[in-house]
Amino acid sequence: MIIVTDPERKIRLPFSRGILTRSITLAGVDVGIAYIIATEVQKELKERKRKLITTEDIHELTYQKLLDHGLKEAAKRYLLWRQLRRLKVPITILLGGATGVGKSTIATELAFRLGIRSVIGTDTIREVMRKIIAPELLPDLHTSSFLAWKVIGAGRKENSPLIRGFENQVQHVSVGVNAVLERAYKEGFNAIIEGIHLVPGYIELRENSFMYVITVDGRKDLEARFYERARYSKRPVDYYLKHIEAILEIQDFLIERAREHGVPVLNNVELENTINTIMEDIMERLMERIGEKLTSPSP
Repeated sequence: MIIVTDPERKIRLPFSRGILTRSITLAGVDVGIAYIIATEVQKELKERKRKLITTEDIHELTYQKLLDHGLKEAAKRYLLWRQLRRLKVPITILLGGATGVGKSTIATELAFRLGIRSVIGTDTIREVMRKIIAPELLPDLHTSSFLAWKVIGAGRKENSPLIRGFENQVQHVSVGVNAVLERAYKEGFNAIIEGIHLVPGYIELRENSFMYVITVDGRKDLEARFYERARYSKRPVDYYLKHIEAILEIQDFLIERAREHGVPVLNNVELENTINTIMEDIMERLMERIGEKLTSPSP
């Protein structure tokens, strides 16, 4: 058995191909190739008859293996992610978007790859607020985001009462979202928040916070996602199909707000591409902000 030691954290753990594979995928490497490289690292350690190795040794060997595979940019990104972790730079990722576009799936995958333990949905925040605040006080909290317009007394006429009702709900839920973010900022832990209520302009973003609005191409794509989601959840597909036009109207509003506030809009056609785009964007922006603290990788 190969034991990996971390002098900084003073821990000793068995070498794990799975953990190293996940670490390599942070650099934007396909999971299959990442597994091959992790296997090569393990094989070389066995050939060297190394029973005890430091995390730094693992990183240097992995970096070299990435170069051997012709993945120069990925090798650079791998070292940068490791250095960012060493510096303990906390990040918060916010994923907004209409119902059914894949926000929770993206959040779960990002959390796995980045090793983030806190993943919170705005629906959960809203549910907590529902238990505290009576329907008589804030009726819009106690209904769907695309039906909130009904309880604030607005008929669907010009100026989109649908969006007014949605914004009303967003304004209230954002109080809870900002409270969660404030705690994350204060305590310095990583977190991912996802949900329809993450509307650009309503959320107080700080340094090392990254917000994205996730979208789909249109009605057919959204319908397909609702049918797929119904296979493994209790959410009835007919309910969402009945309100699909309202959901798409909210998506148009979210895209407009994102463009007004300079928030990236990502069309979620393929999960892997969406994940890689987000991770590369985060890394690039982190490098711009704290690049001077990072050292260049050893040749």
